[in-house]
This record gives sequence, C-alpha cells and structure tokens, in this order.
Amino acid sequence: MRLLFIRHGDPDYVNDSLTEKGMREAALLSDRIAKTHIDEYYVSPLGRARETARPSLEKVGKEAVTLDWLREFDPRIIRPDSPERTHVCWDWLPQDWTEREHFYRYDEWLNDEILNEGNVRERTQYVLGGMDSFLSAHGYERDKHYYRAVRPNNDTIALFCHFGVTALILGHLIGASPMVLWHGLCAAPTSVTTVYTEERRPGIASFRIASYGDISHLYIADEPPAFSARFRECYMNEDERRD
Repeated sequence: MRLLFIRHGDPDYVNDSLTEKGMREAALLSDRIAKTHIDEYYVSPLGRARETARPSLEKVGKEAVTLDWLREFDPRIIRPDSPERTHVCWDWLPQDWTEREHFYRYDEWLNDEILNEGNVRERTQYVLGGMDSFLSAHGYERDKHYYRAVRPNNDTIALFCHFGVTALILGHLIGASPMVLWHGLCAAPTSVTTVYTEERRPGIASFRIASYGDISHLYIADEPPAFSARFRECYMNEDERRD
C-alpha cells in the first residue's frame, strides 16, 4: 500500500482558507494528481485542506471522505519562553526543546510536564488511534512496532491534511519522535510525502518514507514554493518571519 500525505496550499490561517498563491498551488497540484493512479481520497475537515483538495477532486471526478483526526495537530501549551497558552505544542525554540532529552525518544517524548498540561497525550492517542483503525480497515493491523499484512494490497491512498499531523503520524509509522520530525523537516505548501509498505516476509509489513515534501509540480511550472512552515534563514533577513 502507498500513502500520499499532501499538505494544504499556502494558507490564510485567519479565514482557514487559501491565499491567492495557495489557490495557484492547488491548481498545479491537481495536474499532478490527475496523472497519478489513486484509489481513495481522504481530507481533513479544515477549510485550507478541503480547498486544496477541491481542484484535484474535480479534475478526477472523485469525492473525498472527511476524517476528523486528520485535522491539524494543534493543542496549545505554555512554552518556556512565554507565559501565555498560545503556542502549538510542537512549536518550541531550539534552545528549549533540545535540552529535554526525552524529546528525542519515540517512547518518551510525551513524558513532559508542559505537554501533559496541554492535553497533548489525549490528542496524540486520538490521532494515532484513528490512523491505526484506518490502516486496519485497509488490511494492515498494528502489532507492537510493525504491522500485520492481513489483506496486503497495492492501493494508493491520498490524504490531504497538514504539516503537524503528518509528522506525528510519520513518527508513529517509522518509530521516531515526532518532535525531531517537527523541527528537523519542513514541508512546503502542497508538498507530497510518499510512504509505502514493505513486506519482506509474508504477513509482516513496515512503512518506509520514499520521498518527503516533494514539490516538483511547482518547480515544473516555475511557481516558487511558499515560505509557510519555515522561519528566516538568517536572523538579519527582516523580510522573512522570525516567529
């Protein structure tokens, strides 16, 4: 089985929609999707993901099933550098999260007092439980840190969603702390991340990331990637966001 995690286009977060650039990106993405054999389509309930999916679905004449657990992973915390509960749980300053060794460990990253106060564990269980139930319905049942291929298949499934929830799910699939993925990877708007199963022995499957954050559909059209999800490359670059 192959999973395509597709991040939404350049966002207008205030209105939970897309900017004009995001709409152009979604249209270019649809050209790529139309050339790809996809068996099923799923989408986050949030507007920016649905607007990104719309041109692709219209072009292929399909409908997407909405999955609530695909919404952005955004429980709020009181970050060490701020007294207000206004920060998304995975948006930490490097000098703060790297001091907490448990954030590097797949089975310990949730054992943090700040995350516990922000209801992060409950939201994590909701998302990952949803993902495992989804995979089970598609023939792959989790068994500790791998999956039983009960009904192995070569289906390709598209999931239009968000950067934060994708990193959380990828960490679950490959056995990595999502905190490292949230801070070590950057997926530009409308980027496509491809994950596939490997079954080296009958009935035992694992997931591998074949490509992460691919935006070749933008490069082909000479459309520069949006800066969303990134921070300024150098602090002196005042035309790029710092926080």
